[in-house]
Amino acid sequence: MPIDTPDWVRDAVFYQIFPDRFARSGRITSVNHLEPWDVAPTPFGFKGGDLYGVAQKLDYLQDLGVTAIYFCPIFSSAANHRYHTYDYYNVDPLLGGNEALRELLDDAHERGLKVVLDGVFNHASRGFWQFHHVLENGAASPFKDWFHFDQDRLEGHKPFQAYPSDDAAHSLANGQGSYEAIGYGAWWNLPALPKFNTDCPEVREFLWAVAEYWVEFGIDGWRLDVANEIEDDEFWREFRRRVRAVNPDAYIVGEVWGEAQHWLYGDMWDAVMNYQVTAACLGFFGGDHLDLDEVRRASSFSHVQRCNGPEFAAEIQRVGSIYPQEITAAQLNLLDSHDMPRFLTCCKGDRAALKMAWLFLCLIPRAPCIYYGDEIGLDGRHDPDCRKAFPWQRDGWDMELYDWYQACIRIRSRYQLGRAEQPRVVVAKSSTVVFRIATAAGSLFGAFNAGSVEVNVELPANASGDVSVVLAGAAMLGPDHIGGGLLRLVIPPRCGALLASDGICE
Repeated sequence: MPIDTPDWVRDAVFYQIFPDRFARSGRITSVNHLEPWDVAPTPFGFKGGDLYGVAQKLDYLQDLGVTAIYFCPIFSSAANHRYHTYDYYNVDPLLGGNEALRELLDDAHERGLKVVLDGVFNHASRGFWQFHHVLENGAASPFKDWFHFDQDRLEGHKPFQAYPSDDAAHSLANGQGSYEAIGYGAWWNLPALPKFNTDCPEVREFLWAVAEYWVEFGIDGWRLDVANEIEDDEFWREFRRRVRAVNPDAYIVGEVWGEAQHWLYGDMWDAVMNYQVTAACLGFFGGDHLDLDEVRRASSFSHVQRCNGPEFAAEIQRVGSIYPQEITAAQLNLLDSHDMPRFLTCCKGDRAALKMAWLFLCLIPRAPCIYYGDEIGLDGRHDPDCRKAFPWQRDGWDMELYDWYQACIRIRSRYQLGRAEQPRVVVAKSSTVVFRIATAAGSLFGAFNAGSVEVNVELPANASGDVSVVLAGAAMLGPDHIGGGLLRLVIPPRCGALLASDGICE
């Protein structure tokens, strides 16, 4: 079948928002006992960010250059991260309810901004009504097939342990499965997250209807939480058919940390969160500054290691070739997220690593995504520290970093890099990589030196060609024609740069 991914994604720059931590509007007045905004976040505390607050900050996002927002979950939940959904048809009242989403969508769309929501369809929560109904009624509940329940407990021979006793908690801690320990299947054996039985026809219809409802409401796509754990291709094919029937341009992006060819042939998802590029960027741009212990705290990043220029170039080329090009162009490229320590922290606070990595993401034809606050230097170790409140007092911002983010986004837009060819490696040695990107306006070259010493790079060039440095992370020497059809570029240590040329040879 022909592959059809949303055309708008090619030009998109995404911004991921953790709703509780981005901005308070002051319009949610019935909430007490919030954590102070500027203190370290805790696993269970709420800071009171809301969707009205996001709407008030759309000018900020547009000034930065953002064209699409990806939200962590916003539906009713008893958790600050809202992956514990209890009502899929209502936005959490702490975020302003459905009225706040309506206002935000209308304002965003008027500005040309897209909005993608997080769909948590693999599991619900203890507060989900159908799950609660079974806990109350056992085998007599008409919803007993919605989840994976132990038959003995359904029949009342022993109690469910949705809130585990000490013995049940001990069993879970010692590796016993949730089905045996507490009486039902739970995601990662977490009692708060009962896993849907997606073989149940009523569950399938429920989840598809939720997906349709919010696309009809006006959202522009779905990010699918742990989507690979719903191991049912026809579920996802029908999901796509229903969503696309409502909006043919809706974006469907799955959360998969490794290769995802199985789902990316045009009949299920459009893309995945491209954590493989994340890992490569950490390994190369982080260099000697990379804190491997911190990086590997993200369980899916246990394999991450430092890499040199040739290794980085080879990995980028490999990842860019494993999917059909239509799919590759729609990938969601990110440097960090709510599920891992922030890139800046992984690199021990080294701004140069973050600047190089962000420039690289903006140069390649896949949609780059900013995790809220990265652009002003927000740091954070693993959850919950990576979910700090956005500091709106500008005197604490790293404005040099903000300006760099903004400049890279402008360059991406100016040269339509989302529609360029896949980058071609022209230099890869030691700490240095140079990529060539062919655009409709001519050749661009992204040059990166992730090492601690200055490097000289020679490129074949026409002596009459005009070559200029468009953007550089530090003062650079050259580019200079040195005869013999060569151009010399001197790249300072820990520096990324972009060159434009009509004179560098193919």
